[in-house]
Amino acid sequence: MSAAAAPAPLAADRASILEAPTPPAWVEDALSHLPELLLDHANCEKKAASSALALMFAYAEDTRLALALSRLAREELRHFEQVQKALGALGVAFARQRPGRYAHGLRSVLRSGEPCRKLDLLLAAALIEARSAERFALLAPHVPPPLERLYEELSASEARHFELYIDFARTAAPQEWRSRLEALASREAQLATTADRLLRFHSGPLERAPEV
Repeated sequence: MSAAAAPAPLAADRASILEAPTPPAWVEDALSHLPELLLDHANCEKKAASSALALMFAYAEDTRLALALSRLAREELRHFEQVQKALGALGVAFARQRPGRYAHGLRSVLRSGEPCRKLDLLLAAALIEARSAERFALLAPHVPPPLERLYEELSASEARHFELYIDFARTAAPQEWRSRLEALASREAQLATTADRLLRFHSGPLERAPEV
């Protein structure tokens, strides 16, 4: 693929690859647990950079992908720095958190053999970026001033990232990428929309006690 022509831009709205929208209850929970959410957001930016670098090492022969992911990883680390600055401005101290179910749940359905694994990793990354873009846009009108403009900018940035991952997935498997995306999107939607024990940036809404 390193010698192939660049894939044509994918004209797609971020919502087009998500099977289900974020529930309003998640937005309510996020705003009620903002310090916890922001700490997880900072961690997500580090993980996004780490995942991009891992793909670079795993598929070093794909030089076009490596160059694109190098730029993406640097951008994710800049986002991490911006979130850290916002945490300081809001007086949110660092605290370690238990990992949520989202990333592990999505990884659990990825295939292990090549070339299937490369396709699945690209599509999973696209879904994560698309969900991030959607949630930044949902939160931006409601968060404190240090975050409002940042989240608007991050929504646009993550939308570009998801399109990049989709473009590479489409080039890697022109006949399969769409059907495989649908399968992974189903799992992603389940993880992002059903009741969850922990509030995280990509979690579902928090479990609620049944009404008596």
